[in-house]
Amino acid sequence: FKNHTRFVPLYHYVGGLLVIAIFGGSIVNLINADAHTHYSAALIVCISFVLLIIFWYARAFALKAQDRAIRAEENFRHFILTGKPLPKELSMGKIVALRFAGDEELAALTQKALSENLSAKQIKQSVKNWRADNNRA
Repeated sequence: FKNHTRFVPLYHYVGGLLVIAIFGGSIVNLINADAHTHYSAALIVCISFVLLIIFWYARAFALKAQDRAIRAEENFRHFILTGKPLPKELSMGKIVALRFAGDEELAALTQKALSENLSAKQIKQSVKNWRADNNRA
C-alpha cells in the first residue's frame, strides 16, 4: 500500500523542473527584452507554454487511457469471479483501488466498498492479499 504509486524521476522531477524553469526563464527574458528582441522573446514564451501543456497532457492522457484499461480489466475480472459486472455506483478511483485486491477477496471487498461507502484509500487499506501492478504508466 505504501509504495504503489509510480514516479519516474527523470520525467516527474527532472523533466518537470526543467519545463517550469524554461517557462519561467522565458518570461524573465520577455520582461527584459528590448524593442528588437521583444517579438522573439514573446515567441519563446509561447513555445515554452506549449511545452508545459504537452508535458502536462502527455501524463494526463496516459493516465486516462490506463484508467479505461483498468475499468475494462476489473469489470471482466469481477464478471469472471461473480458472473456480474462491476456495480455502476463505483467511481473510477474505487475501481482502481479494487484492482489491488486478490481474486479471493475482490467480490467481498466490492460489496463492502458499496455498503460502507469506502474511499479509494480505505479500499486499498482493506486489501489483505495485495496484488502488485508492475506495468503501470
